[in-house]
Amino acid sequence: MTWLKDVIGTEKAIIAMCHLLPLPGDPSFQKEKGMEYVVEMARKDLRALQDGGVDAVMFSNEFSLPYLTEVKTETVAAMARIIGELKSDIQIPFGVNVLWDAKKSLDLAAATGAQFVREIFTGVYASDFGIWNTNVGETVRHQYRIGAENVKLLFNIVPEAAKYLADRDIENVAKSTVFNNRPDALCVSGLTAGTETDSQILKRVKDAVPETVVLANTGVRMQNLEQQLSIADGAVVGTTFKLDGKFENHVDLERVRAFMEKVKAFRQR
Repeated sequence: MTWLKDVIGTEKAIIAMCHLLPLPGDPSFQKEKGMEYVVEMARKDLRALQDGGVDAVMFSNEFSLPYLTEVKTETVAAMARIIGELKSDIQIPFGVNVLWDAKKSLDLAAATGAQFVREIFTGVYASDFGIWNTNVGETVRHQYRIGAENVKLLFNIVPEAAKYLADRDIENVAKSTVFNNRPDALCVSGLTAGTETDSQILKRVKDAVPETVVLANTGVRMQNLEQQLSIADGAVVGTTFKLDGKFENHVDLERVRAFMEKVKAFRQR
C-alpha cells in the first residue's frame, strides 16, 4: 500500500488539474474582469471536477504563460487568494503547483494547507525558458524551515519543454533521484500539457524504482487510461477533462464523469 491510500483515499489515484486563468502580472491577465473573474472560473472548474468524482485536485497557474523559473510574489499572492476563497468549496485532498518554482510551490502549500506539490526539484535542463537549474538541497531545507515537512513532494523527472543537459537514461535518473532525495512520487510527462506520456518510458521508470509511486503526468485519456494505469500508480489529468479535450477550455462535467466511471471500473478488476 502506498501513501496515496492514506492521503488521497485510493490506489490508482486520479489527481485532477484546476488550471487557473492568467493572474496579475501575467501577460494575458484580463484586467477589465479582474481577480473576481479568475476566482469564479476556478470555482466553476473545481465544482465540475469534484462533481465528476475525481480523487484529488491540484491548483496550478497553468495560464501564466510564458512561465518563469523564479516566480514573482504577486503570482503566489493571487493563487493564495484564490485557494483561500475556494476553501469552503474544496471537499477532496488538494495540492498546488506554482509553475516553475519549487520554493514558491512549498510557500503556497504551507499557506493554504495543501497536502502535496508537484515541481521540477532536480536536474539542469536546456528548455524553452532558457538554461533551467535547480537546487533540491536548498528547496528541501526550505520545506522544513517553513513547517511544510508533511507536504508530499511529486518530482517531475521528465520536464515538459525541456531536456537534461547531461546524457542520462531515464532509469538512472529515476534511481539516483530516489536514492538521493526520497521523493514521494515521480511524475513522467509528455512534451507539453495534454501530450500522452510514453508508456514505454513510464514502464522503464516504474521497473527501475518499483517501491516508489510513479504517476503518468500528462495525456491520460479515455483511450489509454487502462494501459497507463496498468503501469502507473495513478495519474495527473488536466486537458482530458476539458470541453472537447482542448487545453484552453474549461472543465466539462460529463467528460469527467465518463472518465472516472471507467477508472473506477478498472480499479475493481
